[in-house]
Amino acid sequence: MADVHETCLTSGNNINEVSSKKKGNRSKQELDLDNTARGMSTTQSTSRFHVARVNDEKKTEDPEQPLPEEPKPTPASGKPAKQLDFQIPESPQSPKSPYDSVQFFAGTVSPNDTYGYNNSCETHMKTFGKNTVEAIPHVDHYRNLLSATAALKSRPTLAELHEEKEEELIRAKQREPLLTSEENLVEDNANKASSAIKFGWIKGVLVRCLLNIWGVMLFMRLSWVVGQAGIGLSTLIVLLATVVTVITSISMSAICTNGEVKGGGAYYMISRSLGPEFGGAIGLIFSVANAVAVAMYVVGFAETVRDILKANDSLMVDETNDIRIIGILTVTLLLAIAIIGMEWEARAQVVLLGALLIAILNFVVGTFIPPSDEKVVQGIVGYQGTVFVENFGPKFTEGENFFSVFAIFFPAATGILAGANISGDLKDAQRDIPRGTFLAIIISSITYIACAWLLGSCILREASGYLPAAVATAMSNMTYNGTDVLNVSLGGINITTPTPGAAAASVYSLARNCTLGKGGVCTRGLLYDFQAMEVVSGWGPLLTVGIFSATLSSALASLVSAPKVFQAVCKDRIFPKIHVFAKGYGASENPRRAYFLAYAIGVAFICIGDLNAIAPIISNFFLMSYALINYSCFDASLANSPGWRPAFRYYSMWMSLLGALLCIAVMFIMNWWTALITFVIVCTLFVYVHYSKPDVNWGSSTQAHVYKNALNTTLKLVSVADHIKNFRPQVLVLTGAPWARPELVDFVYSLTNKISLMVCGNIVEGPQSDNLKHLRGMRPKEAYHWLHNRRVKAFYSVTTAPDFRCGVQNLLQNVGIGKLRPNILIMGFMSRWNDPEVNKNEVDEYVHVVHDAFDLEYGVGILRLKEGLYCEETNANESLPVNDSVHHKADPEDRQPKVRFKFSRKHDEEEKRPSSPSSPTMLRRSSTSSNDSDEADDNGNDVNVELGLGKAIQENFKNRFAKKQKRGTIDVWWLFDDGGLTLLLPYILSTKQYWRNCPLRVFAAGTKRGEIDREQRQMATLLSRFRIQCEKMTILSDIGKSPSEESMKNFDKLLEGWMLDEENGESAEKFPWKVTEEQKLFLKDKTKRNVRLRELLMEHSKDAALIVMTLPVPRKNTCPAGLYMAWIETLTKDLPPILLLRGNQSSVLTFYS
Repeated sequence: MADVHETCLTSGNNINEVSSKKKGNRSKQELDLDNTARGMSTTQSTSRFHVARVNDEKKTEDPEQPLPEEPKPTPASGKPAKQLDFQIPESPQSPKSPYDSVQFFAGTVSPNDTYGYNNSCETHMKTFGKNTVEAIPHVDHYRNLLSATAALKSRPTLAELHEEKEEELIRAKQREPLLTSEENLVEDNANKASSAIKFGWIKGVLVRCLLNIWGVMLFMRLSWVVGQAGIGLSTLIVLLATVVTVITSISMSAICTNGEVKGGGAYYMISRSLGPEFGGAIGLIFSVANAVAVAMYVVGFAETVRDILKANDSLMVDETNDIRIIGILTVTLLLAIAIIGMEWEARAQVVLLGALLIAILNFVVGTFIPPSDEKVVQGIVGYQGTVFVENFGPKFTEGENFFSVFAIFFPAATGILAGANISGDLKDAQRDIPRGTFLAIIISSITYIACAWLLGSCILREASGYLPAAVATAMSNMTYNGTDVLNVSLGGINITTPTPGAAAASVYSLARNCTLGKGGVCTRGLLYDFQAMEVVSGWGPLLTVGIFSATLSSALASLVSAPKVFQAVCKDRIFPKIHVFAKGYGASENPRRAYFLAYAIGVAFICIGDLNAIAPIISNFFLMSYALINYSCFDASLANSPGWRPAFRYYSMWMSLLGALLCIAVMFIMNWWTALITFVIVCTLFVYVHYSKPDVNWGSSTQAHVYKNALNTTLKLVSVADHIKNFRPQVLVLTGAPWARPELVDFVYSLTNKISLMVCGNIVEGPQSDNLKHLRGMRPKEAYHWLHNRRVKAFYSVTTAPDFRCGVQNLLQNVGIGKLRPNILIMGFMSRWNDPEVNKNEVDEYVHVVHDAFDLEYGVGILRLKEGLYCEETNANESLPVNDSVHHKADPEDRQPKVRFKFSRKHDEEEKRPSSPSSPTMLRRSSTSSNDSDEADDNGNDVNVELGLGKAIQENFKNRFAKKQKRGTIDVWWLFDDGGLTLLLPYILSTKQYWRNCPLRVFAAGTKRGEIDREQRQMATLLSRFRIQCEKMTILSDIGKSPSEESMKNFDKLLEGWMLDEENGESAEKFPWKVTEEQKLFLKDKTKRNVRLRELLMEHSKDAALIVMTLPVPRKNTCPAGLYMAWIETLTKDLPPILLLRGNQSSVLTFYS
């Protein structure tokens, strides 16, 4: 065979991969590869594999990060190449070989590549010297398809690796890349050209968080906090707020490093951790809170501008309308900046941060400038030890305490989510959010504490703010010679200045004298002057600029955050009618529609003008978000899911729980009634999302808890001893594919609904080797999807087996876990058992299933409907996929030939057949076929049975047990004591909503004619002690009467074809399902009893809504399949729905408490 050389081009790089199939010859390429390997460096590496770092985002130039060195070009291509080093660990017994280190030049490897990868060849790579379809680990294999921006590499399926196929078939089946190598290069260039601007941790997180934390509170309220709480408690207040924010940031870091974080910030993290219920509620209120916060910050800015205009007598209209005008103009300007793009918004934030830093520095410098007399009387006395001591302790005014002051300050710390809110615009959210947020908290906390200490060291708590002109003139004109003394009497105060320093002391005493203040009270100082920082600063206007920066930056951040979060909520379609706001524009998915919505909300609240009432609610909305972030981390840790693997390790589930409790406590400390309002809103949204059941699956910790709780409860249940009072009918029902027999599913579910276990069993017959691979086309999710749409809460189990009986044995033995195991088997009646075309072995298997169930101590039920069980491969109305490759044979009902629904005159002819499998209402539908006239049964024979039923009748039969039953009775024929199951199940059925119009009627067998009354009283007493009410109780006195000759003749007709013909050489060993004359004679009494019971059924129960009757027990090796099926046919033919039921002879009823 000639040598085969395959050369593959991967990512624009030449990688020669050679496979030689000729023994004894080595290709030139192989020799070159060996020579290259021998010439490589053998230096021991510190790690086994040197691979490129995996990063989901395409790298762009980041001024904050140093650029990597350019890789050297390869000799083959002349293009930069990244060297990939695979090193074999050195054995301590063997010397180091020059072959231990093998290096491959993979050309230009993208940041997303782990190591060299072939995207366009039939084989992924030459691995260990052999061509293979195996795929090397790559980030694309784990990427969400919805997040793909270019062609994704594909991992081969298990079938491609495992199936026995020719190499050509494998290559034909192998999925081709979406784009060729050349197209990939063009696509990548286009993506880079149009890629969205991403921010690093400084611009994206640190700057935004600092601007939100350094808000108006720093300049306008910190002095008041120090005046009330003192330096010591003010520090404690800042530290307590820092503790809450640090714990929240730790929890947030753990969540955002447990997987890729998309856009949506807090909403994305909470929804993916706790599920759509919590996430949707928080996402909505968080968006609204940010939109209203825009108005709050803008109104703060407008009030400051209004005060400046008022001081200069330059009001445009009046004070209130000036706020509205300035506010609307300002928010319009901010909207324009936001819509232009995130890049311009980020530049504006940097400028505002610069102004804010200058304002803070201006304040620090001003504290070191000696104060003038005018500043002294306002309480600004410079650094003095006595002032520090006086201001260190608290001095709360009336109505204030530590918690009220803390409630005023804490909103200053609610800006830690500013960076996380634009998580979709960050280069590496998992790295940027923790780094930027923690650094912002540290810097801002130090700033707040430092400013509190500076304020408390140089400003009095209370100052008159009044300096009389006479005193000021006298002080300015006096001279000091060491002996002169100035005496000034003013307002009863004698001011004596024997030394030059006494003048300053006199002004200091004026500042402390509150009786000199306006109205006889102090109006200046830490407690009363909200502009204290501006007065103490080096140049007052710079503090005004700082206030402007703080308000505008916070407003701009909120205006950007609200639409971003709301867009993420809309994309997830949790709430109806809002998806229109999910549309994004441009490379960065700019949410322009959401911008205008936030703008409209902001303008509306700006026009109101007074935001004092809404501000506490906004703070509580933010705090609720913090609480749920902490709880998300705690809940994910508590669930102990293997998927919870945060890269950020410095977290504790108990610390997160403490953080959640602290946030809730702070909510009620700040304002208890707004906290209650917040809880009511969140609970309302939670309940709405919970019951609307959005079609999302995010792998939340709530789902993990469902599994954990189920596992723990199941294990606990194992140790619980069984008791009759706790008996529950746990049913394994042989439905095949559930949609094939909806009536059987609905009937059993009406028994088990909300009280016990139900498992739908499906059996795929045929060779194991063939059917195991076909199970891929019968995924349980299809069955569960159908069950969910039909609102049936049940499990589904499918098994493969060589025949029907083996499959049922598998299910009987293996379905269930612990105490959650079926104890009753229910299946449909094999109505075609007497059809000449039916394989009699299948009938024998059917009867042996009853034996097997009794052997395993199952109760057994057989349900028969006059119309038969509706059977179809799929229900188009319920959007189920069709699997034509596998024929389901979970129940012998499926052995019938598949038929189509057509109007036909054959209806009457088919109806006359006594036990025909295709009786007129035996509904069947064939699998998908291009030929409507040709259908094949299981044996390959063409069958085309036309039925005389319309679609409405079909639907009626199919859904007969899925709706409320008409007025009727449930007739219970409790003939033999089986432990009470025959009585318990119909009683349970009568308590269900659909069957409440159907009271019980109990029929029992009489033993002696002369004691009917006594037996009736005994049965009534027994039912009373069992607390089972029935409308009527009947003792059948004539049950022992012989059946009519006509009835016996009809029974004998059923056995035609089932009698053993020994004259023609038939034997019981070869035909075990046939009836011998000895067996027929031996079981003559039972036969007559069953025939007589049919006559009584037709007499008493032909109009019942449902009949539940004791199932005859076939004795092993005594009752052949043909005779037993004839009994069942006789008992059930042409009757209302009838369930033949038999318990396992263990009590399921008790009258003891």
